[in-house]
Amino acid sequence: MASGCTGPHGHLSRLFLSLLLGVLRPAVHYVEGRTLLLHRTVSSLCSNADHQQADWVGVHERICQMLVSIRSMKDIYDPAVRKRNQLRKTHLIKICKLVAQSKLSEGKHEEALHAAHCCLQTSIDLYGPNTIQLVPAYILLAEANMGLGNLAVVAELLSQAEWAVLKNPELGASVQQQLHRSLGHYHTSVGNLEIALHHFSNDIYFACEEYGLDSSATTKGYFLIADVFARQGRTAIVHSLYSEVAERWHNHLNSLLETHQQHADSSVSFYEKAQRVEMEEMLRVILEFEQKQSRRDAALIALIAHNLAMLWFINGDLHKAQDFGSTALQASLQIPKHKLTEPIQELLQQVESLQTEPQPGSD
Repeated sequence: MASGCTGPHGHLSRLFLSLLLGVLRPAVHYVEGRTLLLHRTVSSLCSNADHQQADWVGVHERICQMLVSIRSMKDIYDPAVRKRNQLRKTHLIKICKLVAQSKLSEGKHEEALHAAHCCLQTSIDLYGPNTIQLVPAYILLAEANMGLGNLAVVAELLSQAEWAVLKNPELGASVQQQLHRSLGHYHTSVGNLEIALHHFSNDIYFACEEYGLDSSATTKGYFLIADVFARQGRTAIVHSLYSEVAERWHNHLNSLLETHQQHADSSVSFYEKAQRVEMEEMLRVILEFEQKQSRRDAALIALIAHNLAMLWFINGDLHKAQDFGSTALQASLQIPKHKLTEPIQELLQQVESLQTEPQPGSD
């Protein structure tokens, strides 16, 4: 084992790697005649302390127990035991996907890489190589590598995913949406902006097909198209697209706020956490863009800031909710009888009420 596997969790990292390598076999795939090694060796996975720590934070705490259970039963041929083991692998794949998506939304690409890699290897172990079920894992690995600047690896992974999708045209819209989004990200990174626009348009198309025309699932596609147009200096189109994104999030957040007020103590899933991080990033970028314009659109600024105020209120950060609520109110008051003024004031009153409530143990 590499000497880098030392530190506070070194023995656990070695345990994790031995479990992973004991359960999941190395896999080599071929992409149009080129060999793509998708399985990392132990030494590369654990090459230094930083890498080991990322491995621990990203994956260990979620899946070590499942790997122990899977490995303990891998040589048992009783049909009932094998069926239970397959169910555990299916659950492990789901957990790894959620962890990878959550880490990607937080910009923690090194941690996402390990979760995505485990997702791929478990998928190969369960479904076999060169199967359509591997596509989501290829996409997650591509996104993680993109964040780390490994664009050659990204191109190979997305080629493998594209080839699998081409062989299975009946594949669901959700996976095709994810693939086009990743392809759009890749082509944006390498400067192929027109190709990126094509893929982001397909992202929106498949999102509409899967979730409906008015779904908030389409917002990221519009946002990414706006980013490409911003790179091309087409500000008017960017403004129009940002307005669409803000309106869709406003509808979604109003619904979330209502649910939150009814069930304030409800837990937040991995998916919801990742979605909220992504939502906050989009809205923050849009607000900064609009505030920098020489001719500000007060109505749009009020809408975006109200979105952010609702989001932070739901997340429990009353200080940020108040800050963005004040920004929203200031903008809405510039427009006589603006429809958002009253909802913004009501939200600020709720924030103030919660801030003045006596805290437990303060007596």
